[in-house]
Amino acid sequence: MARSAAGGAGAGRTGAGGTRVKAARRPEIRLPALEPFPGGGLEPDGDYDGLEFREADFAGQDGSGSRFLDCALMECALDEVRLRHASVLDSTLTSVRGVGTDLAEATLRDVELIDARLGGTQMHAAVLERVLIRGGKIDYLNLRMARLRDVVFQGCVLVEPDFGGARLERVEFVACALKGADFHAATLKDVDLRGAASLEISRGLDRLAGAVISTTQLLDLAPVLAMQWGIRVED
Repeated sequence: MARSAAGGAGAGRTGAGGTRVKAARRPEIRLPALEPFPGGGLEPDGDYDGLEFREADFAGQDGSGSRFLDCALMECALDEVRLRHASVLDSTLTSVRGVGTDLAEATLRDVELIDARLGGTQMHAAVLERVLIRGGKIDYLNLRMARLRDVVFQGCVLVEPDFGGARLERVEFVACALKGADFHAATLKDVDLRGAASLEISRGLDRLAGAVISTTQLLDLAPVLAMQWGIRVED
């Protein structure tokens, strides 16, 4: 099984005024022939290599510090699973679901998360590099103090995602909805918001330096900007 996506280093798109925005590098995942997960629960500091997890229920289990390499998780339940400090590398997660999944301080590198249904996912201080999040819906995603580099949110719905204090570099939002996004104290570099189907920012408008938005999005955000800057608008 092989997966790849275009978007090499140095590629980019031109924004308003001729500004060049560096494009995110997509993950390139080439999974080997996978062995079925033999069953049982996750273990702290477990080592999972070349496994297929299909319809597994990991609700409430503790896999803190575990390493997943060349794995595929399909239709798995992740409610309240503890994966703090875990590493997910060169892997795909498809149609996973769960509330309260704990991935704080985890590392995701060359990962595809497809059609997920998640709520209250904890990813504060996590590291995401070459990650594609496509389709699905994630409510109350906590990415405070996280580091995102070469991350693409595509065709998904993000309800009140928290990027407070996070560092975002080469991050793209493509045909996705951001509802009540919080960028308080975040640092943005080459962040492309123009493709967002809807863009609602609750906090951190002053942190959008380093991002590019469209003219239409600027007009949509104008009332919030006026309120933040104390501008009274009257006709």
